Amino acid sequence: MPCALCGDIIPTEVDRCPACGAWARRRDFRAVGVAVFMLLGFNAFVALGSGISLLRLARPLHGATHDSYDAAATGKALAPYADVFTIGAIMAGVTGLLYLTWLWRAFHQSPGPHRHHRAWVLLAWFLPVVNLWLPPRMVYEVWVNSGRYRTAERQAAGLVVGGWWACAVTGLVLGRVFTHGSVETLADARLDVHVGVAAAAFQALAAALCMATVFQITRIQITR
Repeated sequence: MPCALCGDIIPTEVDRCPACGAWARRRDFRAVGVAVFMLLGFNAFVALGSGISLLRLARPLHGATHDSYDAAATGKALAPYADVFTIGAIMAGVTGLLYLTWLWRAFHQSPGPHRHHRAWVLLAWFLPVVNLWLPPRMVYEVWVNSGRYRTAERQAAGLVVGGWWACAVTGLVLGRVFTHGSVETLADARLDVHVGVAAAAFQALAAALCMATVFQITRIQITR
């Protein structure tokens, strides 16, 4: 990899340019990748913990009857979980900003060919309709262009990226349904809890699959 300051070639096994002493860009890129990986792991941990706690809350509801059911008490019990989902969305936004920084550099460092301009690395996430299908294509493109893959390996990468995006969108939708759900009746409360558990599970799985993409792309690019 060429040095950003003097242009001299920096060997893979060292972190500083032998000519000018500047830090290699791969070292900075690895640090960003590690930071994104850890934040995603924290998001997955929070989502998984929320899902497990909601499962415990579901047990009393299964044994309740229409006469013994207390809507006010159930609403108070579920309110903190709605706050957790809101905080989780904020955390995901913060993680997403760092993720975009990492993806911007990963796109630039992948040899190509690229179907889309580099600007779409950012625009794809904020334009309505486009942000439903283009972001995973950009991530897949960066992944397969970062190394040499056989057809089966490209298909496996596509499954990981597709699974991540499907889980992320599903978890986001279910999380919003959960936070706006009703607990007026026992059936509504049971449904709302089940939706919350599903939302937490999809969000945790999405974070885990995203961790896999970050790990693989970072590993390939810093060892190339």
